[in-house]
Amino acid sequence: MTDEARSLRGRAILMLLLANLYWGLSFPLIKTVTALNRALLPGAGTWYLAAAALAPRFLLAAALMLLFRRRGGAFATPREIRQGLGIGVFATAGTLFQTDGMQFTDASISAFLTQFSAILIPAWLALRHRRSPGVIVWLGCILVLAGVGILGHFDWRSLRFGRGEWETLLCSIFFMGQILWVGKREFSDNRPGPVTLILFSFQGAAFLALAVATAPGAHALLAPWQSPAWLGLTLALTLFCTIGAFSIMNRWQPKITSTEAGLIYCVEPLFAAVFVLFLPAIFSGWAGIDYPNEHATWSLVIGGGLITLANGIIQMSPEAHEQPTQELSN
Repeated sequence: MTDEARSLRGRAILMLLLANLYWGLSFPLIKTVTALNRALLPGAGTWYLAAAALAPRFLLAAALMLLFRRRGGAFATPREIRQGLGIGVFATAGTLFQTDGMQFTDASISAFLTQFSAILIPAWLALRHRRSPGVIVWLGCILVLAGVGILGHFDWRSLRFGRGEWETLLCSIFFMGQILWVGKREFSDNRPGPVTLILFSFQGAAFLALAVATAPGAHALLAPWQSPAWLGLTLALTLFCTIGAFSIMNRWQPKITSTEAGLIYCVEPLFAAVFVLFLPAIFSGWAGIDYPNEHATWSLVIGGGLITLANGIIQMSPEAHEQPTQELSN
């Protein structure tokens, strides 16, 4: 690896860590917004509460990006449109299941369980290339599965998780697809700006359609906009956890391998686990809802620790440094 390549890789890692910090912040923010939606509309279903928390976030993000780009830049190319729509499909499904699932489990548990995608990526690449991912990856998989079982309070007698845990594990599959789609070789020359704009527009439209379809009434679509706390929380989600994080991901993730990117994203739950220790009480006081701070329970420490350890072990695998994500075959 040349000095220039090493420097570029280092910058990419630092920028992706910043994106992880923003996404870690999103967990207590989203849980607060959904709880506030429930307080404003006590009769609404959980799918509406999730969609109503997500649609404004991505619609505002798309509008702000259009405003900033109104003077310049060529229209998106067909390849950029294809990449943006592809990411949008995976990200929309993953975000929806993650947000709905968070209504049935703690934000910190959701953050750690989402990282199940970290072992799915090397497993998928190994399956695609028809070879074993190696002993290190298999060991990491065992540790992650153990951590998932502890975090999800797996019931060994009935062999089941709760709804929140299952939805979060399902969302990780879609996030794996998102990570791999971002790094496809055919998209290596795409500009991150148009791709991100298409992504936000797709997500905003999809979540708006779901909100309209599941709303208990027309008043439900307008009620949250009358709450100053809801507006402030949604704006924070838009600026930091949406525009900031996704723009960083689309620009810098293709500079490193897909496996390495998936492992760096595993820092996200560590940020989330710290934020939920003190931010819920602050947000609750502002929004006038009951969302207490979480505590560092033994199940969280052990389960989250096993997942974090597994990701560090997988990082030692040579497959984690095989090739930049933009070099993946189509």
